[in-house]
Amino acid sequence: MALAQGITEVRYLWFRRWPGLDETVRDLPGRPVPLLSRDGVPRLPVRVQAAVAGCALTRRCDLVHAVMTIGSSFPPFSRLWSRLVGDTPVLHTVPGVMNPAFLTRSRPLGPTVALSEATAAQLRTAGFGEVRVVRPVVRLDEWPLRPRPVSDRPTVLVTGHHDRGGGAEEAIASAAVAARAGARFRLVLALRDRPGQDTRALEEELRAQAARQGLAETEVLGNDSDMHGLLASSDVLLYVPRALGGKADVPLTVLQALATGRPVVLSELPQFESLRGTVLPAAPGDCERTGRLLRQLLDRPRCWQELARRGRATVEERFGVARFAAQYSRLYEELLR
Repeated sequence: MALAQGITEVRYLWFRRWPGLDETVRDLPGRPVPLLSRDGVPRLPVRVQAAVAGCALTRRCDLVHAVMTIGSSFPPFSRLWSRLVGDTPVLHTVPGVMNPAFLTRSRPLGPTVALSEATAAQLRTAGFGEVRVVRPVVRLDEWPLRPRPVSDRPTVLVTGHHDRGGGAEEAIASAAVAARAGARFRLVLALRDRPGQDTRALEEELRAQAARQGLAETEVLGNDSDMHGLLASSDVLLYVPRALGGKADVPLTVLQALATGRPVVLSELPQFESLRGTVLPAAPGDCERTGRLLRQLLDRPRCWQELARRGRATVEERFGVARFAAQYSRLYEELLR
């Protein structure tokens, strides 16, 4: 979406869900290519449709821009890629790598872009050549700076996926540390599921864990959460995964929180290096320290205000549309010469 809106001299073909149309892409420039999907989740039938449609469309395009996480199916796919697209130049943006072991059996699709220096280093070591780093983007007009909510009971928002090591259990344990130290707040978990997961059972397990930890004011939400509304009504974002597991190197929810002026307590993972000095970092799995940091943010208004100011400034400086579009425009020009 950011590419189609930011590089107006390029005409994009892009996939969309059918039937139904997400309001966020209704006015997106370019030509949408519909894929049959009942819920928009990229299950196997949707991925097969994308592969078949992509094979037909790539030979009619000047450039293919693949935005694709490297997962278990990528190694065989990468070996077939040249047969599928022919001589069409390809740019591959890698949002994340699910497991570094997959890289040893993979081949580059073309010039490669990573979202962080940590992933770029992994790709270079695996033989992907000169890997560029282009940080993700947040449209500041869509995520305006908002004042801190006025409430007797602050809200701590937890985001992520229902993944092993995804951070939900660690967030609850950390919140319990803060609560035992005297902090008073409401805990809201807005988590996405993966295809094949028993979401209801996973949510019930989290509610039970929160109850055991004495966190009575806990709410667990699902996929359809209104992130604009959640961030506007929250005081702090808690994002503490042990590992990203294929999620984007710099999750958009973290950037959206910073743009909104919400301080973030964040796992100290190498992919988050570009946010150093902007968030409160804690070692993955260190719930004691994470809980102390959370209490500090909730109890110290000056600390909250300074981090809110710093977060917005960082997003404006490092993750703005103009810089993002300029970097990709140069890459497109290089490939289309």
